[in-house]
Amino acid sequence: MKWADKPYHSLDYEMKRRFGEKVYRIALNGGMTCPNRDGTLGRGGCIFCSRGGSGDFAASPSLSITEQIRSQKEMIRQKRPVGKFIAYFQAYTNTYAPVSYLERIFLEALSDEDVAALSIATRPDCLPDDVLDLLERLNRIKPVWIELGLQTIHEPTAKLIRRGYTLSCFERAVKQLRSRGIEVIVHVILGLPHETREQMFETVSYLNTCGIQGIKLQLLHILKGTDLADYYTQSPFSVMTMEEYIDVLIGCIERLSPDIVIHRITGDGPRELLIAPLWSLNKRTVLNSIHAAFRTRASWQGRIFSQEETVCRNHSHYIS
Repeated sequence: MKWADKPYHSLDYEMKRRFGEKVYRIALNGGMTCPNRDGTLGRGGCIFCSRGGSGDFAASPSLSITEQIRSQKEMIRQKRPVGKFIAYFQAYTNTYAPVSYLERIFLEALSDEDVAALSIATRPDCLPDDVLDLLERLNRIKPVWIELGLQTIHEPTAKLIRRGYTLSCFERAVKQLRSRGIEVIVHVILGLPHETREQMFETVSYLNTCGIQGIKLQLLHILKGTDLADYYTQSPFSVMTMEEYIDVLIGCIERLSPDIVIHRITGDGPRELLIAPLWSLNKRTVLNSIHAAFRTRASWQGRIFSQEETVCRNHSHYIS
């Protein structure tokens, strides 16, 4: 099975199908924080989260949203001709602010004629009714996507990484978003401390039945200045080799419903902060190796996916 030139349902394929051309993502910073950092839920955030709130490649919050978009469009267009963009609010928790402020910055992004869609990274416990109502209104102007960092369905791992919310909270948020017609993209980290490949496969199988539209699969990055770096130093755990990562990644994609759009199959760690895995710095080699492995295995997205899977309907054995 093929989606243009790829054996999986890529974001590039989906954007060309919807908008008729390649669409590039612009990472924005709305100047927010996170309840897992400011003391509301905890301090320090998730253990893997950098000081930039996992928005290390986002624009500076000292610039207005309009200025951030303009500067990034100019930078991208210096390299290639681009017509449309996704405005991606990436750093920290981007619904963790008064709804009046959120409405102002989101409308500012949507007002740019080259912005085709709005993507907002947030937490499922930061979606009160007034924010959901706002997102529903904005979704009538241009497509709005909500990105949720689930990372894993396994409670022991969730506690270790200090995710700070339950699986039932995630399920409730997805249900509320979908009832308003808002697309949901879920982040999953492969290689979290002490997780087995079977546990990673279980997370993907669970997501097949949760009504989501997109997924980001990425390897664990250990970055300087994070609590994960301290944990790695004090209690060393196995970090996947490139070959191990590719094997697990393809196993996940083989189990993933063909309808779910894959927004990411690897990830970027800032070169100056990355402790491990250092092989991930050569992103082109990693991507080429992933595509070569798909060809060698004669595999594709959904190869072993079954519509009859019921793993999500009874997940109690995952969260003990």
